[in-house]
Amino acid sequence: MGILDGKVVVITGAGRGLGEAYAMHAAQAGASVVVNDIDADLADRVAEHIRHFGGRATSSGHTVAEPEQAEEIIALAISEFGRLDGLVNNAGLNYEALPWEDDPKRVREAVEVNVLGVIYTGMAAMRAMRSQGEGGSIVNISSGAFLGQRKLGAYSATKGAVASLSASWALDLESEGIRVNAVCPVAHTRMVWWSERALRAVSADRTPAKVAPLVLFLLSEASHGITGQVIRCNGPQLHLVGQPYFKQPILERETWDTASVERAFTGVLQAHLEPFGLEKRMPPRLRELMEQPPQTA
Repeated sequence: MGILDGKVVVITGAGRGLGEAYAMHAAQAGASVVVNDIDADLADRVAEHIRHFGGRATSSGHTVAEPEQAEEIIALAISEFGRLDGLVNNAGLNYEALPWEDDPKRVREAVEVNVLGVIYTGMAAMRAMRSQGEGGSIVNISSGAFLGQRKLGAYSATKGAVASLSASWALDLESEGIRVNAVCPVAHTRMVWWSERALRAVSADRTPAKVAPLVLFLLSEASHGITGQVIRCNGPQLHLVGQPYFKQPILERETWDTASVERAFTGVLQAHLEPFGLEKRMPPRLRELMEQPPQTA
């Protein structure tokens, strides 16, 4: 028996890379799988591969970026397999660009797929799950880049939106028994080939197959009671990503003006400035303070 026996799962962007690994592992774990990819030939190939090895799968070439087509992806699961138990929102676009040189058309495409696509497909999935009244699981694929990464401003913003969206949905859907979590995978896929920086950071042995067990766990009943989490897996490492919070100290005044704000940042708050980005870069003001020679009496 597999951990997903009897489950019906939709996986978007499953024609290759991480999505293909999720689909293949889900089928091996007993799930019936809707393999979605905007490249219908790739989706067909993965679905046929699953069926060749005795699994149950059908393919979809719909785009998640159009709400009507996102509905069709979920409707296909119901028509083919009779229900829906899980959704992996994996479809995504990524590219590098310096922010002042970015192409508005590419920014729009990234937002439409990475954010709106997640929303459209997720909305359709949660409606289907609620109508069944038996709970379910939504796994949204985010990225550690949402903490900030060089030349990935638009992509990072979309993945930050996915992390925030997952937390909001988890709050809304807890009473419905539907779990919502976000996964930040790191794997050697086609997305890293064009980036020398990414190729240096992601070794070839970090295959998509090493991330798939986390996604399977979140889709399964073994993850009962786990929702609203952002989880990162880079192959050897598995860890939770902390949620944003209001940092101490919290300064209070009846009214803040520019002068009092400046005093706050040259006084108490200065020592509490946060490192920024995935690389945890220190703010220039803190670096300047640290570089100052010690004062002598």
